Parts: sequence; C-alpha cells; structure tokens
Amino acid sequence: MQSVELKLKQASAVLGVNPKDLQNLVQLKVLRPRRRDSFYWFDNQLLLQAKVAFYLKEALGTSTELLALFTQALSGNLKDEDVAAPRYVWLRSRPASGGEPVEVRIPLRNLAKELDEQIPRANVYRDLPRGRKRPGWKREFIRSLETAARDLSGVRESQIVDAIRGHRASKKRLPEITVCAPRKSA
Repeated sequence: MQSVELKLKQASAVLGVNPKDLQNLVQLKVLRPRRRDSFYWFDNQLLLQAKVAFYLKEALGTSTELLALFTQALSGNLKDEDVAAPRYVWLRSRPASGGEPVEVRIPLRNLAKELDEQIPRANVYRDLPRGRKRPGWKREFIRSLETAARDLSGVRESQIVDAIRGHRASKKRLPEITVCAPRKSA
C-alpha cells in the first residue's frame, strides 16, 4: 500500500463516503486522526480503520460506541508494515455478563486492496478553501458539462432515472445475515 497523508475531504473521496459521515466518525471519537494546522490528516492505517468502521456500520448497523471500541482494538493490533498481511481479522466481543463471545470476521486484505485502488481519487478532490472561486472555474465547469453531454448522447432520460433508482435501491438493501455451524466430523 502506498504511503499517503490526506485531508478529510480527500480521505472521504478515497473511502467513497460523504465527508460529513467521515467527520461524524471523527467527532464521535470512532476515528482519531492527527490534527495539524486545524486540519485532520489521515494516513494509511487510519484510512484502513475508517474502511473497517464503515464496513461494520454497513454490515451490522453498529452503534458509534461499539464502532469506537472496535476501531480502538483494531488500531492497537495493526502495524504499518503489515497492514494488509492478514486475510481476515476476527473481532470478539464478550458480553459483560461473561457469556459466550460474539465473533465478527472482517476481510481486511480485500478492504486494504479496495483502498489502494481508490487512492488516486484523492487527486480529483482537491481541498480548496471556501469562498472565492479560482480563476477560470466557469470555463472548466462548462467544459466538463459539454464532455458529459457528449458521453450521454443517445441515452434516454428514462434510462438515467432507472439507473438512479437502481443505485438508490441497492444502497437501501439490508445486509445478508447467515448462520454457520461447524460440521460434525464422523
């Protein structure tokens, strides 16, 4: 994995999430990025922790309190040099009453590979200050709209609406939950 250091907006682009969602995880102390010059900075290890947190949140609908505990336990066990070495990581949570622990298996290597593929997106999302627009922004915007119009020529409006509805429906689907029991040996 290539070594990076990204601001919050760039990190959210790499993770493929809304910047506000990532900011919420930081404010709720699920993630603890370094703060320098009034900006939060995300390195490789923190990006992977964020990816795991969003993975758990999407798969389990976990509360932020549990997400913070999981990411804290994960950050204590991850080293910079072998971040993507283990294929899976298991998180065990034992109830306070001392009962049987609950285990969750996380595909760490696949999540690290996804992050590595998404790192170039950080260059697209330049972190510009709010307020005054940079010179030539209108020409650049019109050029990108013209390019998009050329790419979409021959596509009907109903096809676009169907694609948007399909994408939104796939985001709303509930996670698949399966129960696996060990096989009995004969």
